[in-house]
Amino acid sequence: MTNDLQVCLTPALIPLFDVEDYVVVIIDIFRATTSICYGIDNGAEAIIPVSQIEECTAYQEKHPHYLLAAERNGEVVSGFDFGNSPFSYTKEKVDGKTIVLTTTNGTHALHLSRKAKKVIIGSFLNLTAVCDWLKNQQDNILLVCAGWKNNFNLEDTIYAGAIVEQLKQSDFQADDPAIAANDLYNLAKDDLAAYLRKTSHSERLKALGIEADIAFCLNVDTTTAIPVLDGDKLVRL
Repeated sequence: MTNDLQVCLTPALIPLFDVEDYVVVIIDIFRATTSICYGIDNGAEAIIPVSQIEECTAYQEKHPHYLLAAERNGEVVSGFDFGNSPFSYTKEKVDGKTIVLTTTNGTHALHLSRKAKKVIIGSFLNLTAVCDWLKNQQDNILLVCAGWKNNFNLEDTIYAGAIVEQLKQSDFQADDPAIAANDLYNLAKDDLAAYLRKTSHSERLKALGIEADIAFCLNVDTTTAIPVLDGDKLVRL
């Protein structure tokens, strides 16, 4: 049986899908899903994604040993341990720890996808591991791009296209957004950094002086760790 391979280009379009019928991959390349993958790879016991800053704060009242991470508009929210820079998720900081995380885009997309059959986290860091795992699933697959404030963005769409590139020879039926994402990936793949330098979010991050984060987020296949949603926590698959 041929399963669907579909791309949701922004969280605003998630209501068009019956997410209960899909395995969902959440994509927020700059920077949430990259940081989550890196944190889980570096031994974080769990990462708890929440939508609102207030939810993040509420966890600390019950669990004072949890680390709190909050980002809005690319910057760390005042009073929190860190934001969503991957350099905050080093082994020294997160090994054995539980982190509560809220971000502008990524945790929003994840929250809207919670009813899926399974939710995993994708980044360039674990691209091939994610693709290899997806090839063995007997379900429809939905690649959810976090975008920017419910709008389309290039970096998440190109990553979705990278997944389509590896899966299109398997028994999946790609929809038009998946085909378009794959075409974009093939335009960008020979020099991802150069192509994505033009993105609006890249410009926002550069304005904040964090170009190193951008470069880190475009490292390919540095880990085989796949974060998966288990209840309210992201843990290693």
